[in-house]
Amino acid sequence: QQRVVNVLLTTPLWVVNTRLKLQGAKFRNEDIVPTNYKGIIDAFHQIIRDEGISALWNGTFPSLLLVFNPAIQFMFYEGLKRQLLKKRMKLSSLDVFIIGAVAKAIATTLTYPMQTVQSILRFGRHRLNPENRTLGSLRNILYLLHQRVRRFGILGLYKGLEAKLLQTVLTAALMFLVYEKLTAATFTVMGLKRAHTH
Repeated sequence: QQRVVNVLLTTPLWVVNTRLKLQGAKFRNEDIVPTNYKGIIDAFHQIIRDEGISALWNGTFPSLLLVFNPAIQFMFYEGLKRQLLKKRMKLSSLDVFIIGAVAKAIATTLTYPMQTVQSILRFGRHRLNPENRTLGSLRNILYLLHQRVRRFGILGLYKGLEAKLLQTVLTAALMFLVYEKLTAATFTVMGLKRAHTH
């Protein structure tokens, strides 16, 4: 619930941020309309004036679906951890690091096509069917996925995945390592406290 609220509050900032970052870039795709913003305030003003206030929430639907990414990650992490614990009594730091990395890689690979669509929708300057203005709708998400597959093949849904994996996998692996160390330390402290109270 907290992540959903976070998505709804921050999406306008991500939309503006994405457009400012891509401003001036040369695109081979004729469907993309170039932008000319003087800054953050001007970007907000032009988007609201030209596309309506709802355009600030372009990409919200895929963002809400991406809330499941950490859930997928933890599901695979716990599953892999259970499998390893069947073979050994305790996991080493390296085991935890590798399991965390693999779990994040799986979660990122499964949800990456949705991240691709999210970026296209946030950029927003995409000539979609003119009669269908709701860029965040499921219909347009499916349309964009279909267009991408048609133009670049199935691998088109995974363009830039290598960079995303490098960015997220190491971070997640370290996070799981710290998580396991903190959990172990907490249980040790609690065990000591219980021993003192009895």
